[in-house]
Amino acid sequence: MSLVELIAQADERGLAASGLACLDRCVPLLGGDDEVLRPLWASLAEGAAPDDWAERLEQTRGTLDAASAGGDEAVTLAHRMLAAAPARRTAAGLREWADACSVAALRVHRLLDGTADDGTDLDEARRAGRTGGVSPLLAAELRRQITVLELLSAHGPAGLRGALEVATEGRRVLRAAVSRRSRRDG
Repeated sequence: MSLVELIAQADERGLAASGLACLDRCVPLLGGDDEVLRPLWASLAEGAAPDDWAERLEQTRGTLDAASAGGDEAVTLAHRMLAAAPARRTAAGLREWADACSVAALRVHRLLDGTADDGTDLDEARRAGRTGGVSPLLAAELRRQITVLELLSAHGPAGLRGALEVATEGRRVLRAAVSRRSRRDG
């Protein structure tokens, strides 16, 4: 199933995890540490109070806004993901956010791979779920996004741990890409 179809069929928790996983992978661009989004992940667990998401989102925004500095396009895209996160966990708001985060995260990965003008149609890649002919960093991000949604779809709340592991792996990859770019650009 394509990424677009998975987002269209995801429930509220799956949508929140999808958007959060995209944001989590981009945390190195925001100057945050590996634990900064853990409270938001915890708010998606079964039994969490409904208001936990909004409260933890505001705390996270305060932390990352204070930690962030400067901005090229990739940093700007990561900031937009954080700023656009809905305070209320409703399916409609989360679906729009998850979709926007998906596109933004793919653009970030394409930019960091140094192939901003590689001719890849991100919408087509998301609809087709194809990774052939795209840069390795972009292909891996597309696969991670699909995996997160599949985990939540197949396992419900129990899939959160796997989704977090996928996000953590992606964050490490992105951190390495940011480091490579910094060394390359001097």
